[in-house]
Amino acid sequence: MAPDVAELRSEEQERGISRRSFIVRAPLALAGGLALYSGIVARHEVRVVSRSLGIHDLPAPFHDFRIVQISDIHFDEYTEPSFLRSIVRRINALSPDLVLLTGDFISFGPLPRRFAEYAIRQCTAILSEIKCARRFAAMGNHDSFLGAPEMRPIFAAAGIPLLVNEHVPIELGGEHLWLCATHDPVTHEPDLESTIPERPDGPVLLMCHGPDYADTLLAHPRGRLVDAMFSGHTHGGQVRLPLFPPMHLPEGGRKYVEGSFQLGRLQLHVNRGIGTVGLPFRLNCPPEISVFSLQKA
Repeated sequence: MAPDVAELRSEEQERGISRRSFIVRAPLALAGGLALYSGIVARHEVRVVSRSLGIHDLPAPFHDFRIVQISDIHFDEYTEPSFLRSIVRRINALSPDLVLLTGDFISFGPLPRRFAEYAIRQCTAILSEIKCARRFAAMGNHDSFLGAPEMRPIFAAAGIPLLVNEHVPIELGGEHLWLCATHDPVTHEPDLESTIPERPDGPVLLMCHGPDYADTLLAHPRGRLVDAMFSGHTHGGQVRLPLFPPMHLPEGGRKYVEGSFQLGRLQLHVNRGIGTVGLPFRLNCPPEISVFSLQKA
């Protein structure tokens, strides 16, 4: 008996509907899986990036001196306390001689100020577990939500000096290098006269949250004294689809996005950060702990 024409048409329609449903649902499923991976897996896949840092006239006691940098924690908008504690454990396992914390410890909005006040105390309490005695912090643009006058005593209570337009000597074996930190260059105008010593008797290292400020630094007479600048701010783009540029880069971090740059004498290093902002996603842009070994250039 020949099949009924109406039945054949009904089967063809059902197959057509199934194909259309697959075409619609497959991208949604892929996007959902990608979001799940970016938010749960990739956001926590920390990469330790090790680099040699060549410094001209590096004093002998500082050869192989080890510096660890982290940046952009954004506690605890999406950066969980357990995640930050795991970062601190990894820092301690690296046995650094100096730890640089280059800004954006909290996030500005949309939550009220009292959330940021709570977050910075919780964040510094965890950071106080870093075992390295030489540990210093610098301001980021999000930190300006609270301001340096409020944050400085909170960091001091955790045993972490917060440097704002100032410098301190790091002494080893009777020799010096100078650690400097500007105020955040996105929300403030740094005072380089106060930040960088006029006649340093050793190499000069600078913490400055916004990497694009390097161009302004190099145009200033004091900026020519700086050997290395350590920045964050960009998150490396945070979400980077293959073959596409970063989806978003903040003001002050659109030229120097991630990694190392040689700008004449100045070596600029842009850390991808630990936390996230806007959405709790990272893709093709893992959180970073930077490790630098000082060597004589």
